Amino acid sequence: MKKTASQKLKLGVFVVLGTMLLIAALYSIGNRQNLFGSNIKIMSQFTNVNGLELGNNVRYSGINVGLVSKIKMINDSQIIVEMLIRESVGKHIKKDAVATISSDGLVGNMIVNIIPRESKKLPVVSGDTIQSFSKIGTDDMLTTLNVTNENAALLTADLLKITTKIIDGKGTLGLLINDSIMARDLKLAVYELRKASTGASQTITELKDIISSINKGESVAGVLLSDSLSGQKMKTMVSNLEQSSDEIIEVSKNLNVVLKDIKEGKGALNYLANDPTLVNNIDSTMNSIKEGTYRFNQNMEALKHNFLFRGYFKKMEKQKKKKNR
Repeated sequence: MKKTASQKLKLGVFVVLGTMLLIAALYSIGNRQNLFGSNIKIMSQFTNVNGLELGNNVRYSGINVGLVSKIKMINDSQIIVEMLIRESVGKHIKKDAVATISSDGLVGNMIVNIIPRESKKLPVVSGDTIQSFSKIGTDDMLTTLNVTNENAALLTADLLKITTKIIDGKGTLGLLINDSIMARDLKLAVYELRKASTGASQTITELKDIISSINKGESVAGVLLSDSLSGQKMKTMVSNLEQSSDEIIEVSKNLNVVLKDIKEGKGALNYLANDPTLVNNIDSTMNSIKEGTYRFNQNMEALKHNFLFRGYFKKMEKQKKKKNR
């Protein structure tokens, strides 16, 4: 059956509209993915891409500037992510920029964020590799939270055991809380410690005053410590005392020898101390000497009055008086 002109027209319009819609869609997708513009290729190395896929967006300062074009795994700890960036934006990205992988919202796709730094570095060129920073992934956070919850549960169980023992009066802390006698003794001990501390503080204050007076030279100790001349005199006195002590010891030894000789009957002192006859003779001799001296003085006085010797004695008195003048 031949088609009518209206049917052919409708078919043509449908084909044209479909073609136009297809071209518009391709243009929109290509423009969005920057397929028809100039791009530069930059790379970054990660240890974990956290589910990043080809075609995911690349953002710079919160603006979509490109997409992920390639993900290549070098080894178990090196993954190279290749990104296509619009050339018009590439001149604003410096060589020291940092690439991180994050989520687009709470449940969105993974994206690459390029974080700028304030520096005077040159812009990136095609083929450059920028630094990367790996954030903690959600799985790691959940694992850490799980371990933390387990530790918290164990800690709570241990605390429950401790508080139960304290309430039952077990252990030192339980006794302190439940035993009134021990609490009173502890209170007295603290009071005594406070008194001892007060006494120690007073003693320290007094010691400070004593040390201050010594430093100022207000006491004998201060003078001895601060005055070098007095210190030297004291040193000399001590030295003389030591020397005198040695001499006294030597004299004591000699006296011991003398006393020993006297006790053993040696020397004149023994006879003076132990022989009464010798003592009587000495007394008799001394009396005779006194008596002779007295008679000699009487004879001399008699000679002075004798006319033969009177002139001689007068002459001697005149010479004595002249000499005294």
